[in-house]
Amino acid sequence: MPMAVAKILVVDDDPSIRNLIQRFLTKHNYQVEAAEDGKTALALFEQFNPDLVILDVNLPDTLGYNLCQEMQNRTKVFVLMLTSRADEADKIRGFSQGADDYLTKPFSLGELEVRVGAILKRQRVVTTAEKQRLVFDKLTIDPERREVTINNELIPLTALEFDLLRFLASHPGRVWRRAELIQEVWDYEYVGDQRVVDVHIGQIRKKIEIDAAQPILIQTVRGVGYKFEAPSKAGKSQ
Repeated sequence: MPMAVAKILVVDDDPSIRNLIQRFLTKHNYQVEAAEDGKTALALFEQFNPDLVILDVNLPDTLGYNLCQEMQNRTKVFVLMLTSRADEADKIRGFSQGADDYLTKPFSLGELEVRVGAILKRQRVVTTAEKQRLVFDKLTIDPERREVTINNELIPLTALEFDLLRFLASHPGRVWRRAELIQEVWDYEYVGDQRVVDVHIGQIRKKIEIDAAQPILIQTVRGVGYKFEAPSKAGKSQ
C-alpha cells in the first residue's frame, strides 16, 4: 500500500521565497499550499490539515513563534521555522514554542530537502518491535499511538519531544551525549548549537517530572549528557 503524499503548508511574506519553496517541494511530489500572513495561514491550516508547516518567524500580522504555538495547540503538526536571525537565542525560543527544526536564511534548497525529509520520517509506520509500549510505574509511552500518559492522563508532547523521550526511555540507564541524541533523534547531521537538546529536555521535564528542577526520570550526567532512569517499580505487573 503506497504511502500518502505528505502535505506541507509554506508561510512566508516574501513572495519570491514562498514561490521558490512551493515549486521546489511540488516537484518533489509533496502536496503544497502557501500563505503570506498569519491569518491566511491559520485558515489554510484548518482546511488543509498539513503534516508539516514551513513557517517564517517575521510575518506582517504576527510572529511565527506565536503561530507555531497556536498550530501545535490544535494538532501535533511538525513545524520547520525559517528566519533571517542567526542568533542562537532566537532558535532556542523557536524550539521552546514547539518547532521541530530551524533553518536560517539564506539556505540551500538541498538543505531544505534534507530537513523536510528527516522531519517527515517521524511519520513512518513503526516496526513491530517499536510498537511495544514502554511502561514505567505511572508513566506509559505508546509508540503506535504516539501518546504519553501519566496516571492515565494524556501528556501533550510535540512530535520531537515524543521521539526524544521514547528514544531515551528505550535505553534506560544508558548515558547519551548531546551529539549522539541529535544523530539518533534528529536523524541528520545537525549543524548548530547543541543546546537545542537541553531546550527539548527542559520542555519534556516540565511535562512529565513532579519537579522539573529536580528531575527523577530524565537525569543530567554532568559533563556528558542525559539518561533515562526507570523508576524501581518499572515493568513489574501489579
